[in-house]
Amino acid sequence: MAVSEGTSGGIDSAQVLAKYGPLARVIEKATGHKVSVVLTREFSRLEQDMKAGKSHFVMARPSDYPARGVRDYGYQLVSTMNPEGRCYILVNKDSPLKTVQDLKGKRLLFPEKVSYMSKFCRAALRDQGIDVEKEKVTYMREQDAVAWSVEKGVADAGAVASYSAPGKRWEKSGGRILFQSVAQPYFPLIASKDVAPADIARIQDAFRKLEQTDDGAETLSQIGVREFHMEDEKRLLGLLKWLEQ
Repeated sequence: MAVSEGTSGGIDSAQVLAKYGPLARVIEKATGHKVSVVLTREFSRLEQDMKAGKSHFVMARPSDYPARGVRDYGYQLVSTMNPEGRCYILVNKDSPLKTVQDLKGKRLLFPEKVSYMSKFCRAALRDQGIDVEKEKVTYMREQDAVAWSVEKGVADAGAVASYSAPGKRWEKSGGRILFQSVAQPYFPLIASKDVAPADIARIQDAFRKLEQTDDGAETLSQIGVREFHMEDEKRLLGLLKWLEQ
């Protein structure tokens, strides 16, 4: 099982094994097959391995990678996770901005232009009639830097992921979320075509039962989610169409 947490944090192979090992044991018990957890840090490697079908399972954020695994490389969706992902537009509590339309002409901060969340937030604002390419946008490497800069008044508003550290703590620290996008699939787990549909069904059944035991609840808490969400592939493939418009 290849695991990618994107660019967030500096997690290493030992930490990934400790964090996702319990989930691998759930899959092992459901399928009767040994599951090894492997950290895949580089996105290019993740894409290459999916193309070659090297990993029986891939669990990754950003979600566009497993979405392409399903669309382009023959993988099957096993589950996504709750809470789902959203784009948050952050402003200070006393900001004069009241609606998303007030962002026009203002100083905006976004994550790196090529990043998933930057594409996500551009698509979300496009749906609101705002062409980010025509606005005053500065792109920053870290979402923490986006939030810090908004807090210090360097910009009028900033875009981050709802599941990012600054996204989770913004309102708690006294900030305001001016706008939040529609929810999109988060942290998909996909399985290669070599995994039998019956095994996928057994995994999904095991995932549904996780909340019902203390060990299962701890497994969920350890990876930072409330529950697994079983759905068909339509929404995940729709995410790619939405991003690529």
